[in-house]
Amino acid sequence: MASMERVRDFLSQKRLAFVGVSRQPKDYSRALFREFGARGYDAVPVNPAIAEIEGCRCFARVQDIEPVPDGVVLLTSPAVTEQVVGDCIQAGVKRIWMCRTVGKGAVSARAVGECEAHGVSVIPGECPFMFLKGDYQQGGGWVHRLHGFVKKLTGSYPN
Repeated sequence: MASMERVRDFLSQKRLAFVGVSRQPKDYSRALFREFGARGYDAVPVNPAIAEIEGCRCFARVQDIEPVPDGVVLLTSPAVTEQVVGDCIQAGVKRIWMCRTVGKGAVSARAVGECEAHGVSVIPGECPFMFLKGDYQQGGGWVHRLHGFVKKLTGSYPN
């Protein structure tokens, strides 16, 4: 489970890469990408199959981004997460958030171990929407607040 200290540290960064942003405008990954951008983050999309997302240049790999992002949000399958974590380490990224909405999400135990072995602060799971304060530009804020409330009730919310 992630700690609130790591969550706050991650969210205090301003330049974040979003790996695995979908080409589908209604996809969760796109809504998350848009929400961070609407909140003033320098949101950088990463997807090797797309040249541009929401008017932003889309990078093929984390190593292609200059300057290096302060953190990386992984919206990938666990198998892809393992590869991308290696890319992040090579690029010098110090913070990684492996998103989880349902199922395993982007979380891979092996990738978490790689992060820890290389001194990368990792949040293995959790939906970033749950931790964003105030109104949501992309709508659906009540769903994310409810999700956080249920996790608090069950004792699975980060301390």
